[in-house]
Amino acid sequence: MSALRDEIIASIAQDGPITLERFMSLALSHPTLGYYMTRDPFGAGGDFITAPEISQMFGELLGLWAQEAWRAAGAPAPAQLIELGPGRGTLMSDVLRVARITPSFLAAMQVHLVETSPVLQATQRRTLADAKASVSWSADIASIPQGPAILLANEFFDALPVRHYVKTPRGWSERLVGLDEAGALAFGVGEAIEPDLTVDAPEGSIIEIGAVGVRLMSEIAARLVAQGGALLVVDYGYTQTALGETLQAVARHAYVDPLEAPGEADLTTHVDFAALARAASAAGARVQGPVTQGAFLERLGIVERAEALSKRATPAQAADIAAALQRLIGTDEPKRDMGELFKVMAVTHPAMPDLPGFVP
Repeated sequence: MSALRDEIIASIAQDGPITLERFMSLALSHPTLGYYMTRDPFGAGGDFITAPEISQMFGELLGLWAQEAWRAAGAPAPAQLIELGPGRGTLMSDVLRVARITPSFLAAMQVHLVETSPVLQATQRRTLADAKASVSWSADIASIPQGPAILLANEFFDALPVRHYVKTPRGWSERLVGLDEAGALAFGVGEAIEPDLTVDAPEGSIIEIGAVGVRLMSEIAARLVAQGGALLVVDYGYTQTALGETLQAVARHAYVDPLEAPGEADLTTHVDFAALARAASAAGARVQGPVTQGAFLERLGIVERAEALSKRATPAQAADIAAALQRLIGTDEPKRDMGELFKVMAVTHPAMPDLPGFVP
């Protein structure tokens, strides 16, 4: 039992069922009880591990990619270097460290982290205390100064709330979170029919729509078209919009019931890259990819980087490097290896050339 669960149950008992989008928003971002507002969930001691925590190689290569994207944009100065959902700050720390090889890039960049969690902001400040750059924090992209920008979004879009619609005999109705006969949280289906959903599907089918992510992508793409720059999205997801739902909850590295303890588990869905690409294209931006994370990192030279690090490592360190490499680009264990499950997509100003990682 969680305090947030009790609060949601009381609210539903008084006002009626809520959308899944609202439930996810409360579970993750409630000001005092939300999952990301109350803890640092990353790493072996948390609930899950992200690529920057697996190996410095990931952040280093994304840092080199950011420099190349900046050059392709005409090397504007000043420019904004923005990370969405920066976790512990590990990725940005690696990006800024490798940026030292290009002093002009580092001098041009104003670094902004988009983070709403005070707990994670504090962790990021500690991680970046010695960074050779001025770093500022924002609650949203709209408050970041205008101008050309390079944006990084690693495992960001998967944590944005989604809506579910269920095919009923009368049409598509929204899936809601309500209460069962025992007063516990339970999924149900609303009575209203969504007239704009006309997908032909068998009764009982579910379609997942990430309206929050699509709106955000539209805003970012419009900014890039007007002011220049590029966005790099790295996340787990699928390349073609399809029926089905992917909601999952993770606590202490294990899957749990999404409704069991809101605020105590991470809630995510697989990213619909096709929907994000459509939103970006509609805003006039150029879309490159998506490609698999394995292919992207291999094209950037992660295998060669691992070999170089291993030459200077102890046998134990070399084994750790090999294990990290397998985790980042491998496909042998689909539930653990990230090479195939994770996809990478770039959204850029329409005049930007092909960028590294997207060309064989």
